Amino acid sequence: MTTEGHFLKTFADSDLVPARFGSGQAVHRLEDDALLTGVGQFTDDVTLEQETHLFFVRSPYPHARIAALDSTVALAMPGVLAIVTGADLVAAGVKAIPGIGGFLRADKSPCATPPRRALAHERVRFVGEPVAAVVALSLRLARDAAEAIIVDYDELPMVVDVNDAMAAGAPALCPEAPDNIAAETRYGDAAATTAAFAAARHIVKLDIVNQRLAALSLEPRSVLAGFDTASQRLTIRMSTQMPSGVRNSVCDALGIAKEAVRVIVGDVGGGFGMKTGAYPEDVSVAFCARKLQRAVKWVADRSEEFVSATHGRDLQSRAELALDESGKILALRLASLANVGAYPTGAGAAIQLLIGPWVQTSVYDIQTIDFHFRAVLTNTAPTSAYRGAGRPEAIFIMERLMDEAARQTGMDRLALRRRNFIQPAQMPYKNPMGQVYDSGRFESVMDQALLLADWPGFEARATASKQRGLMRGLGISTFLEWTGGNALEERVTLSVRADDGVIEVFSAVNAMGQGILTSLTQLVVDAFGVPPEKVRVVLGDTDRGDGFGSAGSRSLFTGGSAVRVGAERTIDKARQLAAKEFEAAEQDISYADGKFTVAGTDLAIDIFALAARQGEQRIFMESTTAVAGPSWPNGCHISEVEIDPQTGHVAVVAYASVNDVGRVVNPMIVRGQLDGGAVQGIGQALFEHLVYDRETGQPVTGSLMDYAAPRAGDTPPFLTEMDQSTPCLNNPLGVKGVGELGTIGAGPSVVNAVADALARAGLAAQSPHLQMPLSPSRLWGLIQAT
Repeated sequence: MTTEGHFLKTFADSDLVPARFGSGQAVHRLEDDALLTGVGQFTDDVTLEQETHLFFVRSPYPHARIAALDSTVALAMPGVLAIVTGADLVAAGVKAIPGIGGFLRADKSPCATPPRRALAHERVRFVGEPVAAVVALSLRLARDAAEAIIVDYDELPMVVDVNDAMAAGAPALCPEAPDNIAAETRYGDAAATTAAFAAARHIVKLDIVNQRLAALSLEPRSVLAGFDTASQRLTIRMSTQMPSGVRNSVCDALGIAKEAVRVIVGDVGGGFGMKTGAYPEDVSVAFCARKLQRAVKWVADRSEEFVSATHGRDLQSRAELALDESGKILALRLASLANVGAYPTGAGAAIQLLIGPWVQTSVYDIQTIDFHFRAVLTNTAPTSAYRGAGRPEAIFIMERLMDEAARQTGMDRLALRRRNFIQPAQMPYKNPMGQVYDSGRFESVMDQALLLADWPGFEARATASKQRGLMRGLGISTFLEWTGGNALEERVTLSVRADDGVIEVFSAVNAMGQGILTSLTQLVVDAFGVPPEKVRVVLGDTDRGDGFGSAGSRSLFTGGSAVRVGAERTIDKARQLAAKEFEAAEQDISYADGKFTVAGTDLAIDIFALAARQGEQRIFMESTTAVAGPSWPNGCHISEVEIDPQTGHVAVVAYASVNDVGRVVNPMIVRGQLDGGAVQGIGQALFEHLVYDRETGQPVTGSLMDYAAPRAGDTPPFLTEMDQSTPCLNNPLGVKGVGELGTIGAGPSVVNAVADALARAGLAAQSPHLQMPLSPSRLWGLIQAT
């Protein structure tokens, strides 16, 4: 259940003793009972007094000038309370939402982006951009009024393809970027790379597309802003991963103090990175609530999510690998164009210009690189974080190169990987992007995965498939990723409360379906040795504390570490209080299972009884902890596919993975994260593609009738194991981020399996032409092209 956006959980099951509930135990998620019985509380489940509803008028054009907007008729309609336009917001002093920053263009001028307003002002730059907000007494009335608003648009030339956008004479989205290049980065040593390629025995080249994707969170974006006239404060309930960040952005845009806004997060039906920052809609809802001084609610429908929520991926790359005669990689050259949309977000640009490159060389010992990345403006919705955020793109490029190198040189793909793996003796290892891997045993992880997948038994399975008229392929990806979001500090508060006999923990990491409440509770049980019914974890309230939130697989890695250290500090403080209570030396006080005892005596006191003797009836600790650096989880994912050559249909029939995620707090939750992530990776490999029409700029996959997503029947039986033999050295728990690992490993594993199936059928020449998604029509065309 939830109350005021806080996650609260009590327990009636006396069998849940600490030893059976602590770390390492696959206990059931504490969040699930409320969700399964229908008493969870999402934003749309909350109704406030005098609540109103907001509906957006959105641009039907990819690029146009707003010549005129007439809302006279709409404003006079029954139940309509307000209509707000971009001009109204500018007149009220509402600032533009910050976009890309910290990068440069080729001429060393600052990165360029059009100003992004909460409501479009003067120009619209993509289909679905909000133009006006209608607030009415009901959603139906708001919709009806929106249809009565007349907007006169003067269409402008548009461009949605990155290559078209960079062509001479292409329509520019802003004067500061006449070539539509918002920013670009170069890394490595171009001269050394050229020399390495000149000396190479083998050179492998691939053109690779990581297509644009929709996040498809089960719960759409939802915002409910209430206004208290007495305090003049806004309370915003919303579905977000980063409540503090959203609050800060809303306050900056509206020009109000942070103390004037509280953000509360209840249950969140998935985020996948799409709910990490403030959207224009969030600012508009907040503005309207302050203007009307009453509650305003907006819940996106699925069509709105397709056209206006941030998208993922959209990267075109030319990748080249140089190898010597023994298969040792000499150099890696990469040139990529990232379609960042009309208004590049800070995260969207950094993901492709910086974060992806951090892991580009992956688990391989490569030091000579030449990387060139450009962020390109187009008349499409902005891109930003989506599960993996740059790492799936980078690893897909690397793993496709590795398999293609093996195929073109005649080397065994496993032997090629062994030849180039970073070895444990090289740890800590600094890659050519300056990132330091603290730990990793990559060859060992691969060996375990080969055994789990029964790699040697594949030939017999391939023969059986061939007898049924099917082509069978075996694919592998060996890889790592970076986690932590480089937000390496976290604050928590812990309170041992005498009034209700619980240890209450507040953290600014956020629940969004990943089970973090359960994992944090397990850590508290570990530290205090109390039954789980004595623990209450509170999340999602900016009045209780600020923090980065949940992104970059940091919730347990950083947030869990803060809880662990905060719990230890709380016990140390309580031990001091117990020593005073017993008039004993502090070193003689022992703590176990919720009690303090004095060595050599029968003196003892329960920690809650000790709290009752304090002035505030509690023992309170505020604790801030920093981890030493990011974590580098890694894995080996192996998939098998069957292809029907008559239709081009691909079925993933087997999937095995071994994942080095450091210490595991809850194996069931970790497996769920790995397998769920793999399904999304399979979705990108085989099904998903968010498409804009090149001629009109219209999104043509704007609904689930057009956008293909993986279903339960498309998922294979997963064999998923964790290797805990190499704990992370950068945090006290030894854990490594896990939420995105499955997505990163699945895509290349599946596509490599398809390439392997083609090669076994004598179609190896088609392998370099494979592009995601491997739809039946696309694959059938490749098969028939021979």
